[in-house]
Amino acid sequence: MWNSIRRSCAAQATRSRRVGVVVALLACFGLAACTATEPPSPASTAEADTIAPFPESGVIDAGTYLVTGYPVPFQITVPDGWETFDGAGVGKDDPDLPDSWNGTVLFWPATHVPTDACAWSGALVQVDPTAEAFVDAMTAQASTVSTNPVKVVAGDYSGFEFDYAVASDVDITDCDGGKLCVYSNSAQDCDGRVYRNVGERETYRAVDLNGERAVIAVGQSHESMNPELTREARAIFDSIEFRSDE
Repeated sequence: MWNSIRRSCAAQATRSRRVGVVVALLACFGLAACTATEPPSPASTAEADTIAPFPESGVIDAGTYLVTGYPVPFQITVPDGWETFDGAGVGKDDPDLPDSWNGTVLFWPATHVPTDACAWSGALVQVDPTAEAFVDAMTAQASTVSTNPVKVVAGDYSGFEFDYAVASDVDITDCDGGKLCVYSNSAQDCDGRVYRNVGERETYRAVDLNGERAVIAVGQSHESMNPELTREARAIFDSIEFRSDE
């Protein structure tokens, strides 16, 4: 909905080839760490009480905010020009692209992951609430490709990060409902993250919050998105820090 608003051995071998393609494609695409800019400095713990709550909607003033939707709150620093729709992420348009919200940083809850992101109807499986369970489900998902997850730190908590994209042989118009289902919050329909463009891709960070998880993703809707917008989105993504003493 976000992009529509502002937007066993042979099988393993095939997947390995696809992963190789996506690794080459994503290795230095704008969301990867090699193009990341230095994130804005987050507020210190001593200043936590003065950090403004993250807005529920509208254009966001530049600054550091506290997001409280997960079991542990996190700080996020946002520059000028970004907006939020329902308090579960930020987006910004590339004026040279026809749709909206071309750069995104999303922090939606994710409870169900389809075994096949294209043939997702009837294949939405509830995953355990751990970071590892989400990573395993996403990286095993058919019709998509992902890089090997790596361990990362987000403030006082650790997790895993991986790049994710549509498989090269998928035609999204042939997918159930005319959309590729990344994950959902329902077993009946894909009401979570969807792709409608094969050029969409994201970097996911699943953070372990003492056995619960937080899912953060930085994404771009088109391969041709302005690199400066890509770098800006990555800086917001890297500014996120979960604090155990918040």
